[in-house]
Amino acid sequence: MATGDLALVLHAHLPYVHSSEPGSLEEDWYFQALLECYLPLLDVLESAAADPRQRPRLSMGLSPTLLSLLSNAELSARFGPWVAVRQELLQQAPAGHANAAADVAQLLSRASQAWALCGGDLLPRFQRLQQAGVLDLLTCAATHGYLPLLRDCPEAVRAQLLTAVREHQRLLGVRPQGIWLPECAFYEGLDRLLVSCGLRYAILDAHGLLHGQPRPRYGVYAPVCTPAGMAFFGRDSESTLPVWSARDGYPGDPHYREFHRDLGWDLPADELEQRGIPCARPLGLKLHRVSERDCNLDSKQPYEPEEARRCVQRDGQHFLQGRARHLQRLEGAMDRRPLLVAPFDAELFGHWWYEGPQFLGEVFRQAPAAGVDLVTLRDTLSRGNALQLCQPSPSSWGQGGYHNYWLNDSNAWVIPEWNRASRAMVERVSRGVGSEAARELLDQAGRELLLAQSSDWSFILRAGTTTDLARERIQRHLGRFWTLLQAIDGTPLPPGWLEAVRREDALFPLLNAADWTRLPAAP
Repeated sequence: MATGDLALVLHAHLPYVHSSEPGSLEEDWYFQALLECYLPLLDVLESAAADPRQRPRLSMGLSPTLLSLLSNAELSARFGPWVAVRQELLQQAPAGHANAAADVAQLLSRASQAWALCGGDLLPRFQRLQQAGVLDLLTCAATHGYLPLLRDCPEAVRAQLLTAVREHQRLLGVRPQGIWLPECAFYEGLDRLLVSCGLRYAILDAHGLLHGQPRPRYGVYAPVCTPAGMAFFGRDSESTLPVWSARDGYPGDPHYREFHRDLGWDLPADELEQRGIPCARPLGLKLHRVSERDCNLDSKQPYEPEEARRCVQRDGQHFLQGRARHLQRLEGAMDRRPLLVAPFDAELFGHWWYEGPQFLGEVFRQAPAAGVDLVTLRDTLSRGNALQLCQPSPSSWGQGGYHNYWLNDSNAWVIPEWNRASRAMVERVSRGVGSEAARELLDQAGRELLLAQSSDWSFILRAGTTTDLARERIQRHLGRFWTLLQAIDGTPLPPGWLEAVRREDALFPLLNAADWTRLPAAP
């Protein structure tokens, strides 16, 4: 039996995709994540927690923008009708896909029932799991701003962090101590800002620790602590590769559901338009399996749910056996209890890899017999073990391991725009305002600045998908920011403009413009 621990960590995030008009592509992103990821994950966690033979443990970051969406009553009211439209369209599943269609129908029905049962509010379910010790809920930067590229204006980084902490406490009832840094990205000095905002631990990719000063004695198999008092955990690639890799890992199994083939691409345009869907797009109605390697989409075979479930049991067992062997090797080489940290994007489980929540359920169920103890990051730190002092290296978990995915020919143009707006915000806040109305304008300007800094739009620009949407979002929020600053200085706003902006960008009600107050110069 292994002597050591496994910490599974999920990062749940979506950009703020609220729109006053139903049926948008961005709204589909959110509803598909609810349907395929967040509702199934909660079901799996609650079922495991109710079984006395299991001891499920999971650390999970809930980004402030995702929390804002989850708490939005207008969006919640739209989810039921959105599901109902897909239930109607599923009736047109082609012959030969009856088992796959029945599986999707069951998913839709369970989601509809669960949504009605909780009144469209998932946050109490997350809270109860945290109170039971099953979940350790982390925060993130307010709008998932890529912090190393905001560092030229440290007040912008601080505002991202303080807004996040405040929103987490408002919606979940407790101040977060852990944070999922956007893209696990770190730069020198960030730890001091994190600690000043009340945060105590975060995750980095392996080289963030391994290239630290001094090199950690235990590599990525124990947390380290910086001189500022911030603990960092390192990603274990051996524990993550078999789960996230579509080519070399479990999701590429030919019996699992194919992500890219969707009924929404096959239905006639008029069928979609009649139900408020303006064009062909993925609907979350996927009826095919991965099939053989390099099989083209037109040749994909029908999905067979029972065969996929057998594969999930096998892969859960294989994953745990690998972790047990790894812990046994480490136990013989370490004088402390080894820890494997396996961080993933939450939407891998259910959205990208449909069987992902079932896989987690198998890991929870089989872990005791495999001799693998599941822990949260907070559990590990609460044991009071001494941590090695180490200053981590600048790093990220993005392609290339550093910052180039968010700083390249496709998206570098936005960085001076962020910096110019951030410095203007610091200057305006430091000068102060003369009325409550001006203060409200300044707070809204802060919201627009945070929204413009979302790393999601830079990611999309680099990836080359929906780039017009990403560019429009950046320019929309920056344009609103500058209009609001001008209004504070007396430029009249168009009739109805402010009300429309407040209605559409109605997040972070406790935002405090004072978070952008000028910081003292670094020594």
